Amino acid sequence: MALAHRLLPVADGSDFMGSLRNPAGWNNVFGFRPSQGRVPAFPKPELYVSQLGTDGPMGRTVRDLAALLSTQAGHDPRVPLSLATDPVSYVPADGEASVKGLRIGWLADLNRYLPMQTGVLARCEAALERMEAAGAKVEPLGREVLGESPEALWQAWLVWRRALVAPNVAALLPLAPDARQRIKPEALWEHDQAQDLDFNTFMRAAQVRSRFHTHLAGVFERYDLLALPVAQVWPFELHTSWPREIIGIEMDTYHRWMEVTIYATFAGLPAVCVPAGFHANGRWPMGLQLIGPPLGDAAVLRAAAGYEDLIGDWLGVRPAG
Repeated sequence: MALAHRLLPVADGSDFMGSLRNPAGWNNVFGFRPSQGRVPAFPKPELYVSQLGTDGPMGRTVRDLAALLSTQAGHDPRVPLSLATDPVSYVPADGEASVKGLRIGWLADLNRYLPMQTGVLARCEAALERMEAAGAKVEPLGREVLGESPEALWQAWLVWRRALVAPNVAALLPLAPDARQRIKPEALWEHDQAQDLDFNTFMRAAQVRSRFHTHLAGVFERYDLLALPVAQVWPFELHTSWPREIIGIEMDTYHRWMEVTIYATFAGLPAVCVPAGFHANGRWPMGLQLIGPPLGDAAVLRAAAGYEDLIGDWLGVRPAG
């Protein structure tokens, strides 16, 4: 919100399940989830498996965001899976920012697998139309492009999320007699669901994740970017902890309404959220995810900067109040 109100030019954060991308989409700014290992995280109690969440930047402009990433990124010898090579700068050079010639695969709602509130897809398609008018080629794709069924990916995701969140919650429980009462129910749910999680189950989920990454690497031989909405719902009331249903479909977990964000995370791919305009009421912003190939951070940011040049009217809208 501080970015949207022009109180500061950039901000940093972390993205596990869209926490850099989703807020950016709902605040009409840019948010970037870097490639797995691009921004090293230290200290952490575990340095090999804990690779779903990553630090990254947000900004009012792509170039500001890229400048912050240039500071955040780099190899840290204490972090074994951090990437050892980086550009000197991720800021697109003059003349590099363009969408002309980009091949974009539009995943939409994965053939109605992902429930979306009315108007979300239309806003993202309007953003893609601007890119097409500037020379990009947009091709609608179905869920088969994922190489795995979306439900299989979701179930594997649940295993990984439980495995990574549960130890953090477990470390808090002995700190106070009433710790369970003071920890939010969603975090306790992750902890409790993980108590019977065994290594074989985790490894089966890891194999799904590995196949998914390998498959998408092949998909990016045909496409430069994959596009998805950054959220399945419009911004909701502050007192609502999470949406219980979308277009009449009940959400069976507290985070099912954010399922659209898991694909870049699970494959370790770079993804930027770019503004896609506003709800018909003129007040609620929506964002579009542009997901790039393995280690394609710089290329994703060049595309985002080229797109930014096309949406000055949307970016000029200021929050009310």
